Amino acid sequence: MKALLDTHVFLWWVTDDERLTPFVRDFIGDAKNELFLSSASCWEMMIKAKSGRLTFPEPPEKFIPDQMNRNNLAGLPVQIAHALHIHSLPDHHKDPFDRMLVAQAQVERMPIITNDSLLAVYDVKIFWDTKGKRR
Repeated sequence: MKALLDTHVFLWWVTDDERLTPFVRDFIGDAKNELFLSSASCWEMMIKAKSGRLTFPEPPEKFIPDQMNRNNLAGLPVQIAHALHIHSLPDHHKDPFDRMLVAQAQVERMPIITNDSLLAVYDVKIFWDTKGKRR
């Protein structure tokens, strides 16, 4: 199954953060699933790293691609169709990076793995449940 990782999920996965639920850990760890990291997430991480709000154990331009390769994550570029789709989204969420992830998930017809409850108000499938179930 295909799924798009929210930025925080990528970071929590590669740092083995305890906030990931068992369901999410199993889903990401299952080699049968095709997982994606958006270029919008990389852009978001670079902005936060440049401002000092996010640090990496090595230069991010090395760390992120290495972790993507190590964890079998494919990159999902922002396409014109994704950007245009944002216009049709209701203004539930003000974060431009999260709005792009919603647009990408809708256009590509894949769920988002996220703990961000604000994304659940959009017409997009969310994978995250502390009881190990899909939402």
